[in-house]
Amino acid sequence: MRSLLKDLTHGLVHLFYPRLCEGCSKPLLAAEEVLCISCALEIPETNYHNIPDNETALRFVGRIPYVHATSFAWFTNDGLLQHLVHGLKYKDKKENGYYLGSQFGHSLKPTEWISSVDLIIPVPLHPAKEAKRGYNQSMLIAEGMGEVLNKPASDKLLLRTRDTESQTRKSRAERVDNMAGAFKVNDKAALAGKHILICDDVLTTGATLEACALELMACENVKISIATIGIAIS
Repeated sequence: MRSLLKDLTHGLVHLFYPRLCEGCSKPLLAAEEVLCISCALEIPETNYHNIPDNETALRFVGRIPYVHATSFAWFTNDGLLQHLVHGLKYKDKKENGYYLGSQFGHSLKPTEWISSVDLIIPVPLHPAKEAKRGYNQSMLIAEGMGEVLNKPASDKLLLRTRDTESQTRKSRAERVDNMAGAFKVNDKAALAGKHILICDDVLTTGATLEACALELMACENVKISIATIGIAIS
């Protein structure tokens, strides 16, 4: 009886408040989340997680030592991924972050290198910006990844100490200068000897991730890998 009532309630809720696909706006099936199966297949995945010299990794060559770097999908203006990330960051669609993180986690799960990761750390927001938005979108991504990969995710160990200017119209050199000294490790002892996977939403020049990595590398014997949901086509 309890199961029947639960199914009836779910059916009535879906009837009056249907969950719609973020891609095509059609009603989602019970087993679908955020995107229907057809739209999920339209996300332009990179599929290069096992390729050491992939495009994401090459953007950090000579800048920071890393174990591996990869991105889930190509990020293009007006593309489906751009729509999902925009909704996540500016329209309170937190479910987009967890969904993208979990999909990324599934694509990383078969790789050998991911097994050595001890901890997922998202790029932190400044407290004022996080309070205004209500959440850190990168932490939601990290939680989605962590759930699938069975890895802990924490936003308490790397903090943003300075509210930096927007990076949008800055050159690569200006972005690096803008991010200098913007982050601080909260507990270096807790990170000693760890392989840390830094995650973020979209990779452009990589200046923000570079600043995070350099701060984390001040901890003893830390190894760094990088994962972003999107990579902007340069």
